Amino acid sequence: MTLYGGQGDPARTMALLWRAHSPEAAAEQATAGRAGRTAPGPKQGLTVDTIIEAAIRLADTVGMERLSMRAVGERLGTSAMALYTYVPSKRELVDLMYDQAHAGLPDAYRVDGGIRPAVLAWADDLWDCYLRHPWLLQVSYARPVLGPHEQAVLESLLAVLHAADLPPRKLRPTVSALFHLVRGAAQTAAEGRAAASATGTSDQQWWTERSALLARLAPDFAQRFPRSTALAGSSSTTHYDPVRQAKDALDGGLHLLLDGLLPAEDGAGTGAA
Repeated sequence: MTLYGGQGDPARTMALLWRAHSPEAAAEQATAGRAGRTAPGPKQGLTVDTIIEAAIRLADTVGMERLSMRAVGERLGTSAMALYTYVPSKRELVDLMYDQAHAGLPDAYRVDGGIRPAVLAWADDLWDCYLRHPWLLQVSYARPVLGPHEQAVLESLLAVLHAADLPPRKLRPTVSALFHLVRGAAQTAAEGRAAASATGTSDQQWWTERSALLARLAPDFAQRFPRSTALAGSSSTTHYDPVRQAKDALDGGLHLLLDGLLPAEDGAGTGAA
């Protein structure tokens, strides 16, 4: 399930993201824009922020597939119609959720201990955010939400890389590579973590069954694919942990990238094996 940001009304979405109006004004704007629909007045204690937080908790618990305005309303003890007074539709809500989920990430990272540790800390924080809210990975990065908290994540990374004095021709691909590394690894980890419950088969059972079948049906596998076999045998553990393996791959990839960017910095060449 892939969702795209920016599917709601642009003016309303951006006003809500950037809190360009008070909640009351935003509520009036949303109500006025729903031609032909009569919405109830604001419910006591209900705000844009409480709706967003309830939606995030719901998505964390049951996933985006079961997210709806009705389900969020039930969680808040009210109706979907009451939510429309504050947030026009689920389309706008997804953008607001996505941006708010990034709100807890640091705005800045210290670089006095080196650029590499600062970039790694940024990557670890974003990784943790994705695994706390795996539904974030279902919102396509092809069209950014353009909210303040999402933007702050980019700005904090740019501040670190600015200290590295990278030329413009290297800065953009570096930023793209870092985001793709973290997001791709987190996607693999989140899908691996969810696979057992989604399929009813544990990772260990899945690999055990297929390894036995492969040995029987392709007894010459190691001779035909010696490099693949050697790569598989290089793992330090026989227990398959998709989250740990994805994190190891992320750490190794980050160090390889940083070795090329910061060859003279202390700690270069310390990438994970």
